[in-house]
Amino acid sequence: MMRIYLLGFMGAGKTYWGNLWAKDLGISFTDLDKKIEFEEGMLIEDIFEKRGEEYFRKLESTILRGTAQENNCIIATGGGTPCFYGNMGWMNRHGITIFLDASPTYLFNRLKSDETSRPLLKNQNESEIKFFIEKKMEERMPFYSQARLCLPCQEITINTLRGILPLINKNNKNA
Repeated sequence: MMRIYLLGFMGAGKTYWGNLWAKDLGISFTDLDKKIEFEEGMLIEDIFEKRGEEYFRKLESTILRGTAQENNCIIATGGGTPCFYGNMGWMNRHGITIFLDASPTYLFNRLKSDETSRPLLKNQNESEIKFFIEKKMEERMPFYSQARLCLPCQEITINTLRGILPLINKNNKNA
């Protein structure tokens, strides 16, 4: 049984790499945000806009806990998922957590043209986006740093996960 939770800031590549790695390993992939959108019947940005962040975070936590029923899978979490309602500790108890670590500059370059689909970046100019990324990264690092493994984004390849699977399997046996 293997359950891997990918975490990191928006734009770090959790969905991209999670999907590729799951296909490569022949296991299932779940994007937590897509699961939330399906369950709620609306886009994340609409949930934020119509119901607020607190409602979203409670829903996110509930749906995250539902992933305990999934086995042999990779789950890409939202950027803020580890920071609310004890989610980080819960993920560490129910799977292997991997932090995709990216610098604010790396994230800014990936996000600056994508702010319309990111509710927390909506209607911000470039300097506001840079400030937002730096501030949020500082707030979230105490949570992200609790991950079992940390992968620098700029070094990740399709083979990265296969290379660390022996470590993941060893951690699963020791848990």
